[in-house]
Amino acid sequence: MTAIKHALQRDIFTPNDERLLSIVNVCKAGKKKKNCFLCATVTTERPVQVNVVKVKKSDKGDFYKRQIAWALRDLAVVDAKDAVKENPEFDLHFEKVYRWVASSTAEKNTFISCIWKLNQRYLRKKIDFVSVSSQLLEELPKVTEESVPSGENQSVAGGDEEAVDEYQELNAREEQDIEIMMEGCECAISNAEAFAEKLSRELQVLDGANIQSIMASEKQVNILMKLLDEALKEVDQIELKLSSYEEMLQSVKEQMDQISQSNHLIHLSNTNNVKLLSEIEFLVNHMDLARGHIKALQEGDLASSRGIEACTNAADALLQCMNVALRPGHNMLHAVKQQQQRFGDLREQFSRRLASHLNNVFVQQFTQALLQLYNKSYSLAVSGHDQSSTLAQHSIDLTLPNHHPFHRDLLRYSKLMEWLKSTDFGKYEGLTKNYMDYLSRLYEREIKDFFEVAKIKMTGTTKESKKFGLHGSSGKLTGSTSSLNKLSVQSSGNRRSQSSSLLDMGNMSASDLDVADRTKFDKIFEQVLSELEPLCLAEQDFISKFFKLQQHQSMPGPAAVDAEEIDGGVFSRSHNPSALQTVSSEKDMIRMMMIKIFRCIEPELNNLIALGDKIDSFNSLYMLVKISHHVWTAQNVDPASFLSTTLGNVLVTVKRNFDKCISNQIKQMEEVKISKKSKVGILLFVAEFEEFAGLAESIFRNAERRGDLDKAYIKLIRGVFNNVEKVANESQKTPRDVVMMENFHHIFATLSRLKISCLEAEKREAKQKYTDHLQSYVIYSLGQPLEKLNHFFEGVEARVAQGIREEEVSYQLAFNKQELRKVIKEYPGKEVKKGLDNLYKKVDKHLCEEENLLQVVWHSMQDEFIRQYKHFEGLIGRCYPGSGVTMEFTIQDILDYCSSIAQSH
Repeated sequence: MTAIKHALQRDIFTPNDERLLSIVNVCKAGKKKKNCFLCATVTTERPVQVNVVKVKKSDKGDFYKRQIAWALRDLAVVDAKDAVKENPEFDLHFEKVYRWVASSTAEKNTFISCIWKLNQRYLRKKIDFVSVSSQLLEELPKVTEESVPSGENQSVAGGDEEAVDEYQELNAREEQDIEIMMEGCECAISNAEAFAEKLSRELQVLDGANIQSIMASEKQVNILMKLLDEALKEVDQIELKLSSYEEMLQSVKEQMDQISQSNHLIHLSNTNNVKLLSEIEFLVNHMDLARGHIKALQEGDLASSRGIEACTNAADALLQCMNVALRPGHNMLHAVKQQQQRFGDLREQFSRRLASHLNNVFVQQFTQALLQLYNKSYSLAVSGHDQSSTLAQHSIDLTLPNHHPFHRDLLRYSKLMEWLKSTDFGKYEGLTKNYMDYLSRLYEREIKDFFEVAKIKMTGTTKESKKFGLHGSSGKLTGSTSSLNKLSVQSSGNRRSQSSSLLDMGNMSASDLDVADRTKFDKIFEQVLSELEPLCLAEQDFISKFFKLQQHQSMPGPAAVDAEEIDGGVFSRSHNPSALQTVSSEKDMIRMMMIKIFRCIEPELNNLIALGDKIDSFNSLYMLVKISHHVWTAQNVDPASFLSTTLGNVLVTVKRNFDKCISNQIKQMEEVKISKKSKVGILLFVAEFEEFAGLAESIFRNAERRGDLDKAYIKLIRGVFNNVEKVANESQKTPRDVVMMENFHHIFATLSRLKISCLEAEKREAKQKYTDHLQSYVIYSLGQPLEKLNHFFEGVEARVAQGIREEEVSYQLAFNKQELRKVIKEYPGKEVKKGLDNLYKKVDKHLCEEENLLQVVWHSMQDEFIRQYKHFEGLIGRCYPGSGVTMEFTIQDILDYCSSIAQSH
């Protein structure tokens, strides 16, 4: 084993600057016995690294090679399997568990002992040794890193670790001194004994010199001892003087303590006096209300601007006095309690007086506004026999009363309202309720009269207003809606006289509804919204400023009832606490107040929308655009405001009416009936789709709800396409192709003119259908104008198809030249012209005048006839070459015939 160690050290570890400390011959457990060596090594360079290296012989067996190495710091567990009995098996736990069988138990124990010692010396992390005898795990003596042996020829056996411990490596200086000493002696190398004897003699000489030096210094030591004794005597004298000084200073200390205590008492007294003066000044400065403020609170004029300003300043001063942050103990002072009681009485007295005055102002403004309304109604009533007709004649300006003067007068009290809100919320809440009660009644009367005028302007006359069920100021629609008549397809001359059409959604004929009427409705509806919007915004702005609700903070004490209690007063203190709910924010309070004050706006708007929809269902287009724009504007200002919410609810209604209008149009298309006595022409719903699209494009130009119109277009155009085809299939007098051709040509022209981007695919489809049915009608109507000649050449083509060569067809008895001449003679120019004239009359009966497709169809028939003519001439030229047989009329004759026929009609 020693020889193997030297070989491994020389061949493997010395080139890698490593020293081999222990070796064990092993093989893997449970496998074929392929022997290898586990070696414990350390590096010669610092820092020292300890490795466990697996070495095995090469395949040829002539040298050893390094197979794998593990760092000792990665070793977690060493398992010797049995600490009592001899067992050559052991496990090393690195990242995975390696199971080995040693060649002998002694080698295993020596290797494990070396691993333990290396672990103790070099690693901070301690390896776990399992089932290892305690005799193997002995503590190593503490040595320095320099004690580790070095050199290529130094072999360290794993079991002879004591030799390693006794060896101590020389440092560089020691080596240098030894070399110098050896160079001074010629026999240092050749005769080691003589060199050692010389070193011994020199050592004895040095020891003698040291002893003589110590004996020579005895006199100096005696002198030093005497000096120390004298120093001790001086120290004793100094201590005596210090003791006397301390006794003298003791009396001075007692006197100074007395003086210090006296000064402390004086300073404490002065400090207390200053603090007391500060507290008195604090109370006087912060809890003293001027006589002028007291007089203003008790007697100040709340009707004049100067009095309001004085009362506002006094109220602020009172609030500051009441809200002063008292220091600990102030509440126990009798004077402070009296002053607080006085402030409370002043606050109660002034808040009661302020609430009473503001209530009187509310009543006065409400009475004044109602008086103006009654005066206006009375003046209108006495100027004519019928109040409603007078209102329609004299109320040219559709406007709502301006409340700006009332708001301006009340805003003078805004700071006092803020004071009342912070000091006496009960009275503030009562004023809020009273304001809502008065304003809700006033606005209800004004808004209902305003909507009454708007409805009368929409209907135009009093009779119309009665027809649509306008009764009183409520403006409810009580008129009954009769059932919608089914559409009837009529000729172009009486189409507009029909009473049921896509425009007839409200029991009125289409002739009664023109662009002027719709423009008038649009202006009135826009004016209604334009009047309502500033009214609501102005009132909301006033409420937030007057009642100080613009901060959007949570309220300390107020509560709001649920939605069912709004009409009874949002801020009333109910006797039933369960009916109250905490108001989440002042923003919610503003919205609740607006709902209470303007509770009639949404019903009146819905009534007006119902009236507009009843007058003309197309009014829903105008209303959808206008309402959407105002909703968008209101949401940009405040998405959660009363105006935004109300208009959003109304927009839902308008959108439903719009969808209903589209659905009714599609339904009436499906219910169309075909007249059996007259030609169809352009279907009524096709013409009215054009009218609808033109009107919608003008209304929805740059509108926010363009997407709704595009969806409606898709539904309508599919309905038009399907029902045109349905009518064409059911038509008996007019050919199907004519119905399809004319109507899809009209649809294509409409879509091309309007350029509706979402209907590009439908426009291409309409053009394709028009082209296909034009071609089909031309082929069907033209048919075979030269019938016998057509049959003759069909026979010729059949013979050619059977395999007979074209130039040999003339030899067939039934298709020889004589038979061809007989057939051609039956179609002279006059007969052809007569047939074409009859065809023209037939086409003229089928087509309608308004679409003006007669010349287009006639030109297509002319081209088709010329195509047949050229086909016959080609067959004659190929099948009867050199026969000299030709038609009795030419292409130019055909062109002349067609032109003269068209001009004559």
